Amino acid sequence: MRFIDRLYDLYRDHLTGDEEDLVAVVVNVLQDLDREEMIRLMADMDDEEIYQMLGMFLVEMLRLKVADEGAGRHDSENYPYLH
Repeated sequence: MRFIDRLYDLYRDHLTGDEEDLVAVVVNVLQDLDREEMIRLMADMDDEEIYQMLGMFLVEMLRLKVADEGAGRHDSENYPYLH
């Protein structure tokens, strides 16, 4: 994606590879964009990039929902056959 290439070139000397650095860069950049600018970025993406972006978003949102709702944890009294 051209936007990622430009972003990487801009911050290349400041990134350590630490995820916290990457999150900070992304959050700062997104704060400066309005909705129309974000839509223009997505319009420049090819189908695979949109698929990956949406897929990662949905997995993360589902992960947060599971963590918030406590899904995946079973009370042994209600589910006696689970160990």
